[in-house]
Amino acid sequence: MDVKTVIGVDFGTGSIGFAIGQMLTGTASPLKAFKAKDGVPNWDEVGKLLTEWQPDLVVVGLPLNMDGTDQDITVRARKFANRLHGRFGVQVTTHDERLTTVDAKATLFERGGFKNLKKGNIDAQSAVVILESWFESQY
Repeated sequence: MDVKTVIGVDFGTGSIGFAIGQMLTGTASPLKAFKAKDGVPNWDEVGKLLTEWQPDLVVVGLPLNMDGTDQDITVRARKFANRLHGRFGVQVTTHDERLTTVDAKATLFERGGFKNLKKGNIDAQSAVVILESWFESQY
């Protein structure tokens, strides 16, 4: 797989975070979070983001239970991943995202204290954690 630019996604029913990363460096940076209504974003905004960054792959986080089993939100995240592929023709994969929000909050707090813990920041940083975890799993 010749993947260079990768977008990470932290799926949620009220907000969906996005991050951009490079396979070469194995690092990612937060982009933004889009508001969603019951897990459905403004697809035009998502399309603009994908057009701007032209990713080779999109990695959608799978919110699993701690024992690795699916929960209701897991099914919805898979459905979102399928819709991304179907609507935009991008290559999509999923990746276990257990505890990413905890890691994201800790990183944001370290960098800016409580004022940095806004919902959009947390979701975009969670997408960074998902993406960097996926990079690590590739090596």
